[in-house]
Parts: sequence; structure tokens; C-alpha cells
Amino acid sequence: MPTNILVIYYSQTGQLKNIIDHVFSSTHSCNIDYCEIKPVKKFPFPWTSATFFDCMPECVQQIPEEIEPLVFPDKKYDVVILGYQPWFLSPSIPINSFLQSKYAEILKGKEVITIIGSRNMWLHAQEKVKEVLIKQGAKLRGNIVFFDRNPNLISILTVIRWSFKGIKEATRYLPEAGVQQRDIELANRFGSIILKAIEGNKLDDLHKNLLNEKSVELSPALVILEKRGIANFRKFSKYILAKGNRGDAQRQARVKLFSKLLIIGVFILSPISSLTAKIKVMLNKKSLEAEVDYFKNITFKIKAI
Repeated sequence: MPTNILVIYYSQTGQLKNIIDHVFSSTHSCNIDYCEIKPVKKFPFPWTSATFFDCMPECVQQIPEEIEPLVFPDKKYDVVILGYQPWFLSPSIPINSFLQSKYAEILKGKEVITIIGSRNMWLHAQEKVKEVLIKQGAKLRGNIVFFDRNPNLISILTVIRWSFKGIKEATRYLPEAGVQQRDIELANRFGSIILKAIEGNKLDDLHKNLLNEKSVELSPALVILEKRGIANFRKFSKYILAKGNRGDAQRQARVKLFSKLLIIGVFILSPISSLTAKIKVMLNKKSLEAEVDYFKNITFKIKAI
């Protein structure tokens, strides 16, 4: 019987859909069905500054919104691919809304592989996805992370240009935004590993084999920086939500304050934070190596981040 794969995804810019297409570009012997998550209240692209920052509280606190009805083909699937992006170090609102909806029942008892398209921080988002998959009775069998390899400040500048001006292409002073095209073009090596594991009934070994092909790359400093970031987002998200829900006028002053503090943190405090993170890596090398190993794998530990 042919291998059946279901892909459930949300791709605001189209980049993640492009990545998933490349992952399976060489696996012609399997049937792949795509199911796109579509929010009822659309998110603009390019973003406006006000709309973008106003999403943070709902992202971090995992508050769902309505999505359009999903219709899944009546098939027995060997694997479900869940493709998503982190927003504000958390699962995006559309993905979280799917995971908390009745449609997520499709994951019950399924073998699941996550494919992430990220700027560079995805740890907290993946922990939240792991937790939901466990609650749904799904089995996470693998994780593949695509990220921007440019230095942190460069990637911030390019993602700002892309998000607010719609310019992904390289310009005079900055490279192309998002995941590097070479990484996308080489993504088909993961598809062949996935198909081989399904056909050989060896999904228990899948993530190990994916890791051998560098499906997840992670530095200890990134673990430290993300922990600091999500701790601040959690505090500020509660502060903003105390004044209302997304779009409410009463909370916009707090949203503006958050946006200004985030910009200060990114462009002024970020170099200092990166330096202190490197020092901490040197002082706590063993414990951080253990954390890196945990986050690169697919097990789940409560409050890991």
C-alpha cells in the first residue's frame, strides 16, 4: 500500500509551505495531502506595527481564536506533519488555535513530525506543542528546524524589513530575510529519511536519523537568551491582557510601551545580553550541554523552559 502523509500547517508568508514542499520533493512514492489552517480574523502581511505587537499577549498565553472549518480526507495516515512558526517565542495564534480546536482530534493516536520555520528561537514554542501532542495522545517522532543563520542583529533587521515592508530579497546593505535558500533546497534529504522510516516501520529511530543530518542545530547561548526572553514576555503579556483582548483600544498604551521596550532590548541591551550569555556558557558548560541535548530531542519535561 502507498504511504499516506497528512500535512497540517499555517504559513503566513508562504516560506514554510515552500520548505515543506522541498522536504518531500523527492518522495514520489507517497501520497501527501495538505490542509492549511486559516484564521477567521486574518493576520495582515506585511504587518502594521500596531497589529504585530498586539498579538504578543495572546501568543504567549495561548489564547485561541476562531479558525475556518478544516476538512480532512477520509484516509488512514502513516504520519502527520505539523508545520508551524513561532511568534513571540510561542506557537503562532493560528497554530495554537488549531491545537485547541476540535479539529486537533485528527492527531489522536497519530505519528507526528513537527517542521518549524523560525528566525532563530523556537524552544518554548516546541515545548508547548509537545505538551499538546501528549494531551491529544499523539506520538512525536521527529522534529526539523529551519532557521535564519545570519547573526542575531542582522536577522532582526532583515525580518523587520520583511515583516513591515514586505521585502524578503537582499538589498544593498542587508541579505535576504528568512531561512537561507540553500537550506531550503537541501531539505529533501529529510523527506527520504522520513519515508524510509515509515516504509521500514522504524519510526522509533527516526529522530536520531534526522539529527544525524542536522535536523536540529542549537547553541547553548540561545537557550539562555530564549529563557530570558520568554520570562519577560510572560510578565508583559499578563500586564497587557489586564486591559482587554486583542484589538481593544483600552490596552493600546500598554502595547506601545511593550513595543518600545522590546526595541530597546533588541538593539541596545541585546549585545550586552549576548555577552553575559557567553560568560554563563563558559561557567555552566555541563548543565547547558545537557539542556541543549534535551531541546534537540523529542522528549517532554514539564517546565523545561
